[in-house]
Amino acid sequence: MDRIFKEEKMPYICTPLTGKNKEEIMEELDLVLPEKPDLLEWRADFLHKLDNLPYVLSVLEGISEKSDLPLLFTIRSIHEGGEQISLSEEQKVKLIGEVCKSNAVSLIDYEVSSHPEYIRELRDVSEKHDKRLILSYHNFNCTPSEEEMMKKLFLAEFYGADVAKAAVMPETKDDVLKLLQLTNDASKALKIPLITMSMGSLGAISRMIGWTYGSILTFGLGVEASAPGQVPVRKLKQLIAMMKEEVAKE
Repeated sequence: MDRIFKEEKMPYICTPLTGKNKEEIMEELDLVLPEKPDLLEWRADFLHKLDNLPYVLSVLEGISEKSDLPLLFTIRSIHEGGEQISLSEEQKVKLIGEVCKSNAVSLIDYEVSSHPEYIRELRDVSEKHDKRLILSYHNFNCTPSEEEMMKKLFLAEFYGADVAKAAVMPETKDDVLKLLQLTNDASKALKIPLITMSMGSLGAISRMIGWTYGSILTFGLGVEASAPGQVPVRKLKQLIAMMKEEVAKE
């Protein structure tokens, strides 16, 4: 198990920060931190000055001054549910590489569908600066076959990811079950930790029970959702605690 994710603490709850500027992000932190999530994710694709490296680094400094929680840095691609940004893919990769040098960041996220050259570059720079790399796959249109989703997760492992992630959109209840079955199978087949979720209101239950199938982390709503179906952190913690109590009785 990765050193950031300790098995006895599963599942970790991560809360996204989606402010458009430093002031909004600081305000989000004031609201989110009292809920005591385990990690924070800065969805930097929401930031309006993403092309300004000193400004990005100043935001990171501001976050680290308010919180000592592990921070996941993500610039989600528009093709996988992210916001439109002004950077080219090459510029985006260079920015993430610079961010890896910051002590404020513990993990970075990058799409496994990206060009292999960029993935290798970020694997190298993240290792150099002792950051964990999550290689992720998102499908906001449907839930692909288990075989197709498994390929994405194995590809993440092949590229040297520390964690593999898959988030898909269900159209039916059977799709949610498919995602949970995938999670169960992949957690046994992969040599690295796994994060999975079924999105939207239909898939919300996967965010509550995915850990029982092998997903190490779930995303809880802080101020603004970064993906559909996120459950508020406080409610998520309560539900997971109740489930753990029942499991412990068996």
